[in-house]
Amino acid sequence: MSINVILNLQVSTENRETLLNTFEAILPDTRAFKGCQEIVVTSNDDDPLNIVVLEKWDSREDHKSYMAWRSERGDLEKLGTLLTAPPTTKYLTPTTI
Repeated sequence: MSINVILNLQVSTENRETLLNTFEAILPDTRAFKGCQEIVVTSNDDDPLNIVVLEKWDSREDHKSYMAWRSERGDLEKLGTLLTAPPTTKYLTPTTI
C-alpha cells in the first residue's frame, strides 16, 4: 500500500521565490526516484509563506531512502537555509472506509 507524505515548510518573504525555483530545479530527480508516485508543491492560500509539499510514495522506506540521498548530496542543508522554522513531515497511510 502506498503512503502519503506531507512536508510543511515556512519560508521568509525574501526566500520564497528562491525556494520555489529550487524545487522546480530538483523535483524532476524526485519524480524519477524509486517509489515516487507523485509530488505536488502547494502554497497555503491563507499564508503564502507556508509551502506544503504533498507526496505519494510506494512505501515509507522508499521515501526514507530518498531523504537519505538528498541529505548525502547536501540538498536538505541548502533548503534548510531558506526556511524560518524547521520543516515538519507527516506520514499518512490511507484507510479503507
